[in-house]
Amino acid sequence: MTSRLLAALAAALGLCAVPAAAQTAHRTPAGPEIDAAVARLMQQTGSRGIAVAVIDGGQVAHVKAYGQRNEAGDPLTSDTIMYGASLTKTVFAYAVMQMVDEGLVDLDRPISAALPDLPSLYDERLADLYSDYRGLAEDPRWRAITPRHSLTHSTGFANFYWLEPDEKLHIHFDPGSRFAYSGEGLTLLQFMIDRGPGPDLGDWTRDRTFAPLRMTRTSLIWRPDFAANMADGWKIDGSTEPHDERSKVRAAGSMDTTITDMSRFAAALIRGDGLSSASRAELVRPQLPITTASQFPTLQDELPPAQRRPDLQSGLGVVTFTGPQGPGFFKGGHNDSTGNTMVCIERGQRCVVILSNDVRSEPGFADLVRFILGDTGVPYDWEYGAD
Repeated sequence: MTSRLLAALAAALGLCAVPAAAQTAHRTPAGPEIDAAVARLMQQTGSRGIAVAVIDGGQVAHVKAYGQRNEAGDPLTSDTIMYGASLTKTVFAYAVMQMVDEGLVDLDRPISAALPDLPSLYDERLADLYSDYRGLAEDPRWRAITPRHSLTHSTGFANFYWLEPDEKLHIHFDPGSRFAYSGEGLTLLQFMIDRGPGPDLGDWTRDRTFAPLRMTRTSLIWRPDFAANMADGWKIDGSTEPHDERSKVRAAGSMDTTITDMSRFAAALIRGDGLSSASRAELVRPQLPITTASQFPTLQDELPPAQRRPDLQSGLGVVTFTGPQGPGFFKGGHNDSTGNTMVCIERGQRCVVILSNDVRSEPGFADLVRFILGDTGVPYDWEYGAD
C-alpha cells in the first residue's frame, strides 16, 4: 500500500481522532476497553482480522485475536498461524545477537573475512534463496560490509536486487554511511551464517530462539502442522490471498507465527531475556541516523540536516526513537495482505504487538497504539509516509 493511500484512508475513515482516554494518562487499558477499540478499528477500516498483544511491566497483559482467518469465516484465534512479514528482521537480529554472545558473530568483522570469494560463490541451485553476488566483483566496497551494516540497513544495497532496473545487485553508497532499508543486506548476513561452522539460521532460531521462549508455533520455514489453523489474507481491494507456505528460510521475511508467540517474544525483548545485557543494549541502541522523510522508497534523497528528526535512528533490526515517554523502538511488517507492527517503550517495559491478516487494518494502527500506550512519539509518519 502506498503512503498516499494509507493517509487518504485514514483521513476518510476519521482515524486521526484520538479517543479522550488516550490523551490523558498512560494507564494500560483493561481488556474490554481494548476489545472496544479494536472493534472500532475493524468497523472503520473494514478489516476482517486482527490480533493484539499488550506487554505491561515486562509481562504479557493481553493477548486476543478478532475476526476471521479466511473467507470461509473460520475464527482468527490467538494460536492461528499468521505471516510475520518483516517482523522476521527483528527476530533475526535477536538471533544474531545470541550468536554474538556465543562468539560466533562479530558485528564489526567484515563479512568478506568469512566470504573472501563472495562474488564467485554463485550457485544456480540456491538462486531462489540467496542473491547473485557476481556483479560485486566490480565494486570493491562490498569488502567493507559488516554484520552491523546489514542489521542497520546501511549496506548500500536496494531493498531487493530485482527492484534494480537491470535486476542486478549494486552498492549505492559507501557501506555504513547512511540508512536505506534493505532486505538484501540481511540476506547477505544470512548467507555468511549459513555457510559458517555453526548451525544454519533455521535450525538456530528453532532450537536457540523459539524453543527457550516457548514460541511453539513459530518458524522461519513452513511446517505442515500449521495448516490446520492458518490465516489467509485480505488485500486493499478486499480480495483474498492464500497463505504462502514459504519453503525457504529467509532472514528478511519468512516467519510464520501467532500473536501468542509474538507476545512472548516482545516480553522477552523488552526484558532482555536470552541475551547478555551488553547484547540487549546494543540491539536497541541508536546507532545510525535516519535521514529520509519516509522509509520508502528506500534510496530516496536524504533530507537537509535541519529537516531531519534527530531522535530517529536505526538500532539492530529495529528503529529507535525518543518521544514523550522516553526512548522506544519499533518495527513494522507489510505485504499485499498483511499489516504488522511492534512498538515498545523502555519506561515501564511496555509494548504493543499487532498482527493483521487484512492490510486494510494499517490506517488504524497509530491510533490503536496510542490508545493502549499513550502518546509515544512512534514515527508512523516515517513508517508509512506523511503525504
